Amino acid sequence: MYAILDIETTGGKFNEEGITEIAIYRFDGQHVVDSFVSLVNPERPIQEFVKRLTGIHSKMLVNAPKFHEVAKRIIEITKDCVLVAHNTSFDYRILSTEYRRLGYVFERNTLCTVELSKKLIEGEASYSLGKLCKSLGIPMSNRHRADGDALATVQLFKILLQKDTDKCILKSTIKTIIPKKEIAQKLHNIIAKIPNGNGVFYMHQTDGQIIYIGKANNLKKEVNQLFLRTSKKMKKLQEYVVEVSYEKTGNNLITLLKYFQELQLNKPKFNTKERSKAIETTFSNPNMIVIDKGRDVGEKSVVLIENNQLKGFGFIDLSYQINNLEILHSLINPLENSIENKFIVNNYLQKRKVEKIIRF
Repeated sequence: MYAILDIETTGGKFNEEGITEIAIYRFDGQHVVDSFVSLVNPERPIQEFVKRLTGIHSKMLVNAPKFHEVAKRIIEITKDCVLVAHNTSFDYRILSTEYRRLGYVFERNTLCTVELSKKLIEGEASYSLGKLCKSLGIPMSNRHRADGDALATVQLFKILLQKDTDKCILKSTIKTIIPKKEIAQKLHNIIAKIPNGNGVFYMHQTDGQIIYIGKANNLKKEVNQLFLRTSKKMKKLQEYVVEVSYEKTGNNLITLLKYFQELQLNKPKFNTKERSKAIETTFSNPNMIVIDKGRDVGEKSVVLIENNQLKGFGFIDLSYQINNLEILHSLINPLENSIENKFIVNNYLQKRKVEKIIRF
């Protein structure tokens, strides 16, 4: 679970700043499940340049709650979460300072979308939130206000999770979980958190490492069936697993592409090596975008093919993200243009209908 946040402050000397606005979105990796947005009375002056940047001035904050009045709510919404922000060191420092003034030690694990973007979206001219959102086609409103920036960070983080094929984000999150439960109860608790629906799932051991990757038309059903198996290998897997993370895919084509890509990248020790049945193939059209159902209502999946080369797959929310190839290149997960991957796409298109194919 993640708490994606943005904080606006008064500005001023280091560690003397006060919070003027805070927005936090509790995010389960797929959806926002809770939110808290509030102006905050900092009980100190706001720097002039900050007023010009954010539009927040002292008169707006006269009746706003003071930090001690919202402190409990912040603790509640961030409980058992990894804090995520664009330049997390700043937001985390500000929060920790405010709690220290109250005599409370505020501690959370953190992830920074600036650092993650530099690793997972290479070649950008700037990694500021505004420039990244423009490059990736993420709509922004209320720039330099906590709510607008936090919502944009949620959308950016969704893209980063999709691009994180090595699963560094998930592994770092799982490391915070150290369960010591009886196996049957442990497995029951794991299954209870997994949804139905199409996707890929990842089984983690105590240090966060992925030890098994699976694919399914129904995630909950498939994981449940794995936990019912009684072979020596499966019993050992059930003993080692401490958590199961998952990613919805929306349709079987994306499931297959993601599954085989991440098997190759992660090489989980409990997976049996897949034997390739692929044969050399060419696409019916050398330049096309395959569009199908996404993970949620309003979202679409895309597979991009250019010059008979399989470029990658991803998810989009807006039509102009499809129509702008430069943005589409930034959004997609690159795929190896291998015989196996091309065979998966061609075989799927021959046997199943997709929502739309754009040829260009």
